[in-house]
Amino acid sequence: MDTELLRTFLEVTKTRHFGRAADNLFLTQSAVSFRVRQLESQLGNDLFSRQRGNVQLTAAGERLQPYAEAILQTWGRAKQDVALTDSLTKQVTIGASPMFWEFDGISDWINRIYDAEEGLSLRLESVPRQSMAKRLLDKSIDVSITSEPPRIDNLQVSRVRDFQLQLVTREQGSTMDDLSALPLVFLDWGTRFSVEHSRISELQKTPVMHTHSSRMALEYLLNNRSVGFLPSPVIAQSVEHGELYPIFGAPVMEQSLYLVWREDSDKLALLQAMLSVPFNNVIESV
Repeated sequence: MDTELLRTFLEVTKTRHFGRAADNLFLTQSAVSFRVRQLESQLGNDLFSRQRGNVQLTAAGERLQPYAEAILQTWGRAKQDVALTDSLTKQVTIGASPMFWEFDGISDWINRIYDAEEGLSLRLESVPRQSMAKRLLDKSIDVSITSEPPRIDNLQVSRVRDFQLQLVTREQGSTMDDLSALPLVFLDWGTRFSVEHSRISELQKTPVMHTHSSRMALEYLLNNRSVGFLPSPVIAQSVEHGELYPIFGAPVMEQSLYLVWREDSDKLALLQAMLSVPFNNVIESV
């Protein structure tokens, strides 16, 4: 199958508009329509319902979407793997939710891996939390960074860092009694965090910002009268400089970061060497 057909299908899926998809792909609209028809002919199903100003996926299109994404990701890995040179002889793909790529310490750890492993080519991919286990099992990523490791046979888990989520605001001296008057910033840190957050009655309101980006949440909290939970490594400098203040009496949520990989990975020796590079002061299997 021509991967460009899948790429075009995904662009129309994203934009829900043949003209905008054409602009993004630097094609004519007729070329986009032709590619979609080719793909529909190969699969024997309509992928989009086409009405003026309203392009929607059919049931077949919805079923194809995750496969198309996986095929293109795997094809990208394959092209890079095949193209490895004398100086770059091995490749590892690391997946993480976008918020973890912003996490303090991640880039330092990556740099230490490069220092420890000569000839290494890394692919760093943003992967939605709900897709992480599937991507590990289908081998489209080699190792993941997560705060909620899946409990699945054949997956190995190592805890690499402990940290806290702290409730902060730029309003000095604020207590739990002040929360009802402060707009909420909700950093979506996963299921366990959401459950614990739901137990704080003062925070049960519509957030002014709901985000997966700790950087976006931090910028909003620094510049607006508001309150929200953020990771301690992200807010440490702002608290030290008196730009943010913890809420007096607020619960502190203990969290950890984990690395997860397949125990039968064909890159196991390389992964073990890479994972032996200290992330922080904690390295222990769970």
